[in-house]
Amino acid sequence: MFVQQPIAILDSGVGGLTVVKEVMRQLPREKIIYFGDTARTPYGPRSSEEVVKFTREIVDYLIQFRPKMMVIACNTATAAALDDIRSRIVIPVVGVINPGARAAIGRTVTGCVGVIGTEGTIKSGAYEQALCELSPHVQVISEACPKFVPLVEKGNFRSAETYETVRLSIGHLRSHPIDTLILGCTHYPFLIETISEVMGQGVNLISSADETAREISTILHDKRKLARGDQEPIHQFFCSGQPLLFKSIAQQWLGEQIELTPVVWQVPHIS
Repeated sequence: MFVQQPIAILDSGVGGLTVVKEVMRQLPREKIIYFGDTARTPYGPRSSEEVVKFTREIVDYLIQFRPKMMVIACNTATAAALDDIRSRIVIPVVGVINPGARAAIGRTVTGCVGVIGTEGTIKSGAYEQALCELSPHVQVISEACPKFVPLVEKGNFRSAETYETVRLSIGHLRSHPIDTLILGCTHYPFLIETISEVMGQGVNLISSADETAREISTILHDKRKLARGDQEPIHQFFCSGQPLLFKSIAQQWLGEQIELTPVVWQVPHIS
């Protein structure tokens, strides 16, 4: 009997659900195994060593499901751990930084690209490096937005508090000739309406989730690993903390009921 191999997707919390939604839309036959490390979110303020350790632990957990691909749907973890994970497992490992950078270079006219992300992602310089490798003359304006992930993890997507937090965090970016802004954290598409209001209509917003789903599709097609048959996939979701809130956010974002399994995880303090 043929058993469909899933796509494994991991994130520090609910942010990777933005990638899940796009994979479900673009590749509706694919089975997804998702792990949200909600007990240890946010990853942004943590050291790169901690992020690598956490990512390894989640990958080790997900590998038991024999996935055909591993997707690190977290910009902070991609910046810190992508190469490490690729060296540890034999299946393809996809991150979310390069796809977003390629999309931004394709959209910008002014050559001035903004990047917003967690402290860890911005500090790593990973987006700036990826963008400059694609277009050496691009101007990159980066801004860490540490208050965004906690808003999303609480399910606070649209409120006066959210608007004011976004305005104070990125409103000043409008003084630059930015015409393209990379949402350099998979949590940020949850706030895309508010971010668009603050930045104005003249700024293209690039979701790494959309572009990552396209890359997943391309890789699976090239390797002839796309799911076949007409059987409806049954997705599985795991989280390490706040299962009721996770399930509520996931069902609201995905527009369907989900199967959720809480996982007991050791939770160290942010160092």
